[in-house]
Amino acid sequence: MKMTTREKLVERTLTLLRERGKNALEVAKQSILQERIEYKPLQEALRYFMDEFFKDVMHPGLLSIYCEAVGGDPDETTQVGAAMVLLVGAADLHDDIIDQSTTKNGKPTVFGKFGRDVTVLAGDALLIKGVFLLFEATAILPENSKRAILRLITQAFFDLSSAEAEEASLRGKNDLSGREYLEILKRKTAVSEATARIGAILGEGTPSEVGTIGEIGHILGLLNTMRDEFIDVFEPDELSNRAAREILPLPVLNIFQDPKKKDEIFKLLKRRKITRQETERILDIVMEATETK
Repeated sequence: MKMTTREKLVERTLTLLRERGKNALEVAKQSILQERIEYKPLQEALRYFMDEFFKDVMHPGLLSIYCEAVGGDPDETTQVGAAMVLLVGAADLHDDIIDQSTTKNGKPTVFGKFGRDVTVLAGDALLIKGVFLLFEATAILPENSKRAILRLITQAFFDLSSAEAEEASLRGKNDLSGREYLEILKRKTAVSEATARIGAILGEGTPSEVGTIGEIGHILGLLNTMRDEFIDVFEPDELSNRAAREILPLPVLNIFQDPKKKDEIFKLLKRRKITRQETERILDIVMEATETK
């Protein structure tokens, strides 16, 4: 089947990100897997996460592109990119515990495969190693660049944690408006914006360039988050988990302005396990709604 122009563009974009992010991902993987870990289940959990589950080329790939965009050498971003992979991975593991996510994209999460305790400790291991790599990567930079990068990463992960905590506190609140939830999602883009600014700093961009690239990072982060919100409406397991343990996806919350649609969706969501047929009905309601468009 012949690919459309849009499909070709998507494939080219993904190929570019994989090419730009693969070295940093490999450095991150090797740095954590070479550590001596006596407890075999923890060792296996880390290997499973880095080998089979977590393939974050987006953050290091974009870091490289942002650096080059202001005239820098993209190869100079590998070590910071590897640190970002581990820090984002740590946040991902801890988020799965909060949400009790046992599967993602059809594969068991570390939480689903190894349990809560091992997942907490795996996340801690990634966090510690990520901070260590970041310290090493920034040690050779000019003092002002080093301080700016460390400050950006610190603030970004505090902002992300704050947004995640607020999201957890609203779990099961079915009268939450789409607009309220969107404000939380905007704060969850803090790491994407920080990644953009750090790339521009590594490329020795001007303050104006760093600001502009940061805005681009914020927009791309929000678009990626919105994409994930729509994807979860398509997946029965994710939709079931979000109905039971999280906040419903943004597109679903948006159509709750219509009482009739809200009642119909609630009847479907009350089932313990949402079937593919019920998911498709919810999807039809959401995608046909004026609020979604």
